[in-house]
Amino acid sequence: MNSQYVVVGVDGSTVAVRALDRAAKEAVRRGATLRVVYAVPDRDEAGPILASSAARIHAQHPGLPVVTRASEGGAARALLRESEGAALTVVGNRGFGAFSGLLFGSVSLRLAASIRGPLLVVRGDHRCDDGREVLLGLESDADADAAIYAFQEAERRGTRLRVLHSWTHRRIAPELPSPVPATSPGQRELALRDAAEEAVPRFTMAELHDRYPEVAIETRTVRTGPAHALLEATGEAGLVVIGVHRHSDRLRPRLGPVALTLLHRSHCPVAVVPTG
Repeated sequence: MNSQYVVVGVDGSTVAVRALDRAAKEAVRRGATLRVVYAVPDRDEAGPILASSAARIHAQHPGLPVVTRASEGGAARALLRESEGAALTVVGNRGFGAFSGLLFGSVSLRLAASIRGPLLVVRGDHRCDDGREVLLGLESDADADAAIYAFQEAERRGTRLRVLHSWTHRRIAPELPSPVPATSPGQRELALRDAAEEAVPRFTMAELHDRYPEVAIETRTVRTGPAHALLEATGEAGLVVIGVHRHSDRLRPRLGPVALTLLHRSHCPVAVVPTG
């Protein structure tokens, strides 16, 4: 085992148990220690939940190192603190107690928008351990960190990586028709933009494909809303990876419509990777 660790938030709910099981598998894949965190008003209340969580993991993965932590205070603050430097942080899509509303309330949004490392939100409506592909939502070259993570996940899982680059035409000002087809300024601008957008996944993937030659890749650019396109594609995926962008004028990344849509409705677990 190495010095890496995977953090998971628990609270005694069924959804949290599902996140715990997923986090244990992720720790095994990475050869990492599993850190189980329970945020409660009083540390003495955490003992039974943490003990049962550790016992469950030891029964399923006898050789996996497990560390339990009781943390006082809010769930988001506890997980942000405990996940500093973690290879991955794992949470369920909703729960009870201190982690209640983890996905649909302010706790989940704060966690997804503020965490410094990859966050895995365990949700979905189908099995994800049966060789299903890793799906990457690629907006631009700025998503390099998310792309690297997606390649690593596909390599760890021994599955194909499917890259979906989705975009829509920006509005072009109306113009008079050109006497020569497809030669008006607006049409030329549109054609150039088409070519540039089509090239985004090819150029972004080229270097990473050299670094991860065993990963089979399929790339596709679609001219539709990215949130809808990715959501539909999650029906066949075992994991979807997206990036959230940090801006110099903000203290934390801003979650856009793609992230919000997938966190609420994805058919498979969602990995959120801070970029920039």
